[in-house]
This record gives sequence, C-alpha cells and structure tokens, in this order.
Amino acid sequence: MERLKYSKNKPDVSAGVLPFINKLIQMKRFGIYSLLMLALCLASCKDFLEENNPTTINLGNYFKTENDFNLALNGAYAQVRSIYNNKSAWLMGEMRSDNAHYDYKSSDQGVATVNKYAVADFLDDKLNTQTPAKWNAAYNAISAANTILDHIDDITLPAESKDKIIGETRFLRALSYLELVRYYGGVPIYPHAPLSRAETYIPRSTVQQVYDFIIADATDAAQKLSPPAFPQTGRATKGSALTLLGDVYVTLKKYDLAESALRQVLLMGYDLLPNYTDVYQLANKNSKESIFEIQFNTALATPQPNTAASVYNYIPRMASSTIITGVNQNTIQDMGGYNTPTDNLINDYEPGDKRLDATIAVAEGTFNANDDFTATAVKPIAGYTAPAGKVGRPFARKFLHAHTIGNQTNDNWPVYRYAEVLLLLAESLNEQPGKSPQALTYLNMVRDRAFGAGVSPVITTDPGALRSIILHERRVELAFENKRWIDLVRTGNAITVMNAFGVSQKQKYSYLQPGSYNVTQDRLLFPIPNAEILLNEKLEQNPGY
Repeated sequence: MERLKYSKNKPDVSAGVLPFINKLIQMKRFGIYSLLMLALCLASCKDFLEENNPTTINLGNYFKTENDFNLALNGAYAQVRSIYNNKSAWLMGEMRSDNAHYDYKSSDQGVATVNKYAVADFLDDKLNTQTPAKWNAAYNAISAANTILDHIDDITLPAESKDKIIGETRFLRALSYLELVRYYGGVPIYPHAPLSRAETYIPRSTVQQVYDFIIADATDAAQKLSPPAFPQTGRATKGSALTLLGDVYVTLKKYDLAESALRQVLLMGYDLLPNYTDVYQLANKNSKESIFEIQFNTALATPQPNTAASVYNYIPRMASSTIITGVNQNTIQDMGGYNTPTDNLINDYEPGDKRLDATIAVAEGTFNANDDFTATAVKPIAGYTAPAGKVGRPFARKFLHAHTIGNQTNDNWPVYRYAEVLLLLAESLNEQPGKSPQALTYLNMVRDRAFGAGVSPVITTDPGALRSIILHERRVELAFENKRWIDLVRTGNAITVMNAFGVSQKQKYSYLQPGSYNVTQDRLLFPIPNAEILLNEKLEQNPGY
C-alpha cells in the first residue's frame, strides 16, 4: 500500500487536531492496537467539507512548522517516560532478580498483588496483569516516533533542525525496541506507522532482526546528533546514541564494535561526580555523569511527577510514611512493600563500599498482625543490627529526596550514566584477547569513587576472574536502576544464579510455593501480553507460556 502524504491544500485544522494528536500520543492503555488507532483517528479529522475517497486514507496537513515537529517530539519523550514510570519496570528489571523481593501480606491476595508476587517468584503466566505495561508503553513510544519520521519531509526544515529531530526520534525508537527485545525476544517491527489492519497485525521478527533495526536507528542518531553541552537539557545527544550502541554491541558479544562506540563517549566531556550520592541529588539532574535520564518534575504537568518509579513502592506497607519520606502517605494498598533489597544483595557489597549506605537504608520499627509496618526511625544499613523488639526492614533509598506530595517525587530516572559507560568499556575490553589489562583502568575509575582513590583497586588480569568482578561491580553500582535481570540474562548467568537464589529464598520464606524459582530457558523471556495474541493471530507466544 502506498504510504500517503499530507495534502498541501487543506485548511488549517491544526488548532483542533494537534492537541488531540498529542493526547493520543501520550495514551498508555493500548499496545500494538494503538498504532492503528493513531492512523484511523488522524484520518477521521480531515476537512468535513471535502468528499472522502472511500478507498484511501488522507492524513491531512498537521505538520506545518518546525514547532509542530518539536511538539510531537515532546510527545514521544513523554511516551518513553511511561516505559520507566510504571511498575513493570522494576518488577521485571529488579524483582525478577536476586536484588529484590517483597513484603508478603497473607491477608492481601488480590489479583494485582498476586501478579506482582508471581513475577518475582517465576510463577507468572500469559494472563499476568503487571507485565504488559512495558509492552504497551514501548509500542506507544514507537508509534509516536513513527508519526514524526513518516512526515519529516512534509515541510522544508533547516538541515540542523531536521537532523536533530530525526536523531532524537530515532534514538527514542531504538531505546523502545531495546526494552522490548530484552524482555520479550523477537517482536513485530514497525518502520512506519501502520495505516491499515494488514500493516498493524504482522508477525514477530527475529531477535537478530530487532537488534539490527536498533543498531540502524542508533547509528543514524549518533551521526545526526551533537555531542552534549553542559549543563545538559535532558534530551538525547550523540553520547546517548553511542552509549546505546555500545550496550547493544556488548549484548551481542561484538566487543570490538562496543569498544569503538564507547571510546567515542569518553571524549565528550562526561565525568564521574565526586561522590556516589551526588549522582542522585535533585540539584544534579542531567549532570556531567548523565548520559540519558528520564525527566520528572512535580512542579510541571510535563515533565510529570515521578510516581510508579518512586521510593513509595519500595518502602514497607505503612499507614503513614512520614518517618521515612517526610510526607504522610498510606502505602498499604497496592503501593508499598515491593523491591525490598535482599540479604543476597546487601552481602555482596564489600566492606568500605560507600555505595551501600547511599543505595540502601533501614526502616526500623515493627510489623503488626496484618503484616503492616510502623516505622520509628531510619538507620544506616552498614553494620546494622535490630535492637530487641524492633525489626530492621531495608529499602532502596537512592531515589529518596525532599518532596511535598506523597508518591510524587522530583527524581529523574537514570537510563544511562557515565559509570555504566566505563563498566561497559571494561567488559568489552576484557572479552577481547590480550586487552584485559586495559579494562582495569576503567573498572578502577568506578571503584575509586566507591572506596577512595587507590583504596581497593582490582589487579587481576585473568579474563574469567575479571568477568565475574565486572558483573559484581555492575550489580552494586547500578542497583535498583533496573539493570540486574538483564545483566544476568545477557551474561548467561540467570538460570544458575536464580535457581540457587531460589533455594535460599524457599528456605527463608515458608509462603513460597514449591514450584517457585524453577528457572528454565523459557523463563528468560516474559510472555507476550495475551491481549496482543488475541488481537493479532500472527503473533506467537513465547515458549513455556
């Protein structure tokens, strides 16, 4: 089917249509189906005075100025924000791993609660209600990006402006597909916004085809975008695109290509902030350590407040959160008690690692008969022992900063940080023959900040030993940034690590079912949302679901 372009002879209807388009771009309720909805809704907005040709779709003339494209690009950023600002992000990235568990509440066995438990316990199935949000948000972001890319040539733009719009848009699309392929495997690829049912309901591409598509987008973005200027604005840059490329190449074990991409990032002015806690301070948003982060702001409608990625999900179920957050918020109903740091993670921090207290704190208090918590103090985690009559409940604290409304925080979400660039570069060097000694430079830059310069350097150049050390370093440096499950899978450690972890979990918690933590190859991917399977008969479900 020939892809239709906007007519140049339509009356100006943008005043009424563009807000509707932007609203539609920001919808979160639909997955692939929203791709078709966007095209159909645009088609319905053409001038009602002109007779319709029943065999064609005319999208009208919506993009008339550079500002129209910038508004649409803002909408694409908003959709990408939704990928990270929903519970599926930490459920699938952290609670699926050995980093985090949950506070079990025997009196709360509602569907939402049980479905969250199931993700952590490897008991989720195709009907799980908690994991489709990632799929839906990613495809909504792809839909928003495709709308821009399909019509970027409808008007003449200055070359610099056009490159910037295309570069940022293709980066956002690449990032969205990266989220999909890592968690679901091969997925349908939409290089354009579909304009018919036939274009919408297509089969899955292979994993390699999805990665090839991501690489093409990220490569083009890196060519078109400029290096970062400090202070940064939070928009994607050449450094963002090259970091994404390096991440993909490491995943694909193309370590020489990863090294090439990541070394370019080293030359762009990024740097580690002096202290690990500095990275997450509200005053340091989009700092020199930031490669790309999701923007949140409680003072503005856009960017919106950080809600589903906030610390309120991570603290205990409490009638009042005031002792921990400074704001009185009830977290008992479907909010608190999740992403609880495990002893396994806490014990993996080495003595003297400053990242432990910066990442995890202890809420001290008591649980009642309903498994709800009352906090009386917040204590450092390092060396903590609960006093008689008290319970110390650890929680992820790196995103806890001053705010005024419960479950609405100002914390941005770090997608890529310079510390990760250094660790990815160390990994890519270690996996190439004869380059392990070079890896130490970049690995120890990260460790020097955590322990003090020269206090605890890694000196081994044995590739096998260094491989384990780098994976450990990623765990403690990037804890609760939704990297752990992906790291376990891509390094081939998920089955061994999680089955062993499951044995210890079942010894500790009697409520865990016998079939939990039965981690097989099939469990390395999540199920395609069942609603999508029902809508699209060409989609095949992942094995085991």
